[in-house]
This record gives sequence, C-alpha cells and structure tokens, in this order.
Amino acid sequence: MASLAQPATASVIPFPDDADRRLRRALRSLDAALEEQRAAIAAFRREVQALSGAVAGLDGSAQALQGSLAAAATETRIAQAAAKELDATAEMMERLASR
Repeated sequence: MASLAQPATASVIPFPDDADRRLRRALRSLDAALEEQRAAIAAFRREVQALSGAVAGLDGSAQALQGSLAAAATETRIAQAAAKELDATAEMMERLASR
C-alpha cells in the first residue's frame, strides 16, 4: 500500500512595504479623492445653475401673475362701477314707472 504524502501548506510571504511605497499609495488615494471632489463640485455647480434657472422662471411667472391680477382688479372695479350705475338707472326707472 502506498502511503499518502502530506499536502504542502502554502503561506503568503508579505512583500516589504517601505515608506516610499506607502507614500505613493497615499498620494494615489489622495489624487483619487481630489478627482471625486472635483467631480462632485462640478455636479453641484450644475445643479445650482439649474436651480437658478428655475427660480428665474418662477420669478417671471410670478410677475406675469401679478400683472394678470392687477388687470383683473381693474376690470372688477369697472364692472362694479357699471353695476352700480345700472342699479341706479333701474331704481330711477322704477320710480318713474310707479308715478
């Protein structure tokens, strides 16, 4: 009977990590973080510009609404004056008719 050989065990040999390698790795991480930050700031600026455009649109709409309300108020005063005049005319005609 053949004897079974013991399987060899493997172990990971750590690669020496000197100060230069750690510094280069830290600088690469810092560069990546700065690039992400630049992208985030650019996206933020785009959103602020879009918001500014939306606010300008709302301002224009609010001014148009204000103009429409002012015109409606003027028309209401004119209609109210005409109604009072018509009412006075009707009262006068009623008095003349009842004589």
